[in-house]
Amino acid sequence: MKKLTKKLEGIFLLMLFASLMSGSLNSTDAQTGDLPGRDQIEEQYTWNLKDLYDNEEKWEKDYKWLEEQIPVYKGYEGKLGKSADALYEFIQFDEKLSKVFDILMRYVSLAKDLDLRDSKYQGMYERASSLGSRLATAGSFVRPELLSIPEETLWNFVDQNEELKLYKHQLDNLLRMKPHTLSAEMEELLALSGPVRQVPYNAFSLFSDADLQFPSVKDEEGNEIAISHGRYYAALESPDRGYRERVYRGFYKPFMDYENTFSALFNGNLKSIHFGAQARKYKTDREAALSVNNIPVEVYDNLVNACNDNFGPIHRWGELKKKILGIDELHAYDTYVTLFPSVSKDYTYDESKEILLEALKPLGDDYLAALKNAFDNRWIDVYETKGKRSGAYSSGVTFGKHPYVLLNWNNQLGDVFTFAHEMGHNMHSWFTEQTQPYPYADYSIFVAEVASTMNEAFLLDYLIEKAESKEEKLALIERNLNNITTTFFRQTRFAEFENVVHNLNAEGAALTPDKLCELYGEMYQKYWGAAMVVDKEESYTWARIPHFYYNFYVYQYATSFAASQALTQKVKEEGQPAIDKYLTFLKSGSSMYPIEILKVAGVDMTTADPIVAVVNKMNSLLDQMEELLAE
Repeated sequence: MKKLTKKLEGIFLLMLFASLMSGSLNSTDAQTGDLPGRDQIEEQYTWNLKDLYDNEEKWEKDYKWLEEQIPVYKGYEGKLGKSADALYEFIQFDEKLSKVFDILMRYVSLAKDLDLRDSKYQGMYERASSLGSRLATAGSFVRPELLSIPEETLWNFVDQNEELKLYKHQLDNLLRMKPHTLSAEMEELLALSGPVRQVPYNAFSLFSDADLQFPSVKDEEGNEIAISHGRYYAALESPDRGYRERVYRGFYKPFMDYENTFSALFNGNLKSIHFGAQARKYKTDREAALSVNNIPVEVYDNLVNACNDNFGPIHRWGELKKKILGIDELHAYDTYVTLFPSVSKDYTYDESKEILLEALKPLGDDYLAALKNAFDNRWIDVYETKGKRSGAYSSGVTFGKHPYVLLNWNNQLGDVFTFAHEMGHNMHSWFTEQTQPYPYADYSIFVAEVASTMNEAFLLDYLIEKAESKEEKLALIERNLNNITTTFFRQTRFAEFENVVHNLNAEGAALTPDKLCELYGEMYQKYWGAAMVVDKEESYTWARIPHFYYNFYVYQYATSFAASQALTQKVKEEGQPAIDKYLTFLKSGSSMYPIEILKVAGVDMTTADPIVAVVNKMNSLLDQMEELLAE
């Protein structure tokens, strides 16, 4: 009833990137030479995609079967309101196709990301995307036809057919969207436009990850290395300031060289989103995006306004960084380097699995058993290889299968946190899929980052508890402060910027590269304060962030972070009752609206209280750091 008609609109949002991305090799040659090929990585560190299809002939068979079902939709058109049994029969047909398509699409999405240069999987991905669009087009009559049925009749159908009671929340959600649902002909036209509206993101992703050529620079030892996405993030943690600056400026160079191309893609995405919002008769792009999950715009405004009213701790953090580093000017390439390099150490992937199993013990035996199951059965693709998609993500729910996690390991502490983050998503998907029936076996993007950032919070507590020196404790407090900076303030900055550029686009303003740089640079300065020197390179950040193509996605990192901090504290203080509520949250899927699901877990995001609490926590951490430094 809903999955296929929405599949192509939301497919990219299922790839949830970590806030701190990393990349690596599984050898001591992590920073020099070329990246390895897939055949150089041990099997245990790679995905087992045979859990989806044990051979690609079966994929082709499913593809052909789905194509053959497209004309069948026509036979249901005009009949959904005939009777309760007719409606139920169609829902079963539609769900059967949706389940097969989910697995079909997931397989090629994952296979493609292992080597973006591989034309075979690019081709299969394009075929699957096109098939999804055709299926969505064939089923585009469903929403308007259901909404043409009198509400009283629909609810009578539910009373008459026991099986339809499962869909009560789904029908309620559908009826909520009635003012923004178009005629059957217009819905079909919107569905047909789906592949065209995906072009800006598809082109950006391929250009940035596969085609863009980064320069080489000299590392700390004077070795020539080729910059990559993964090596960029690792280099920003290097204690060698000259190396950090070389990689930073080198990494941004191609984005600056191709500013016109990137601005064309950026503007194309804005226009695509605005087209969809206008077509569905929303007042703003933001209202359209938030309405999908029934999130009041006040939640977004609470976040941005509360941050703008509370820049004190992040400005204080910038000044403290500058003081401890002993530098005259703080630059963006100084914000990730540890202030306490004497406690820096490497973390192998295998060691980190054991750390996570210890750190997440507070969440109970069921959680740990599911985590170990993922570790032992190749749900995780660990190391950076030639052509592999950068960053990290969890694939989301695939009904009847299991979720996957993509990493790019570089033996950094940040990799351990990224690992914890993505396994939070993974467990959320797993518990949802195991508990909910298919209609509700997914979850809103609004709650998606709660489980991931909660895992990070427990990991940090565990590492601080195990700290063997004052210096190590300081380094971990620093990590906590950086988490708040990147996952809360940084994502809020992105969210504020996103709202500004969407509004300007709607007004018909010319968003040239210079204008985008001006807007982003000013906002970066505002958030960091007087301590920060904003380099020209930093003002081009709009050109490289994939999240800006996800349609008002990033604010949810910050709101989820605030919610997870509150839930972590509840588990610590209340024990098992809070654990039970949290597991209920993980298992709830989309069976309720996301704001209500969080309330069940114990957090009310319609208020500014959780957001202000994060600000207070940051001030408390800064107090602790300054006290330790004064000893």
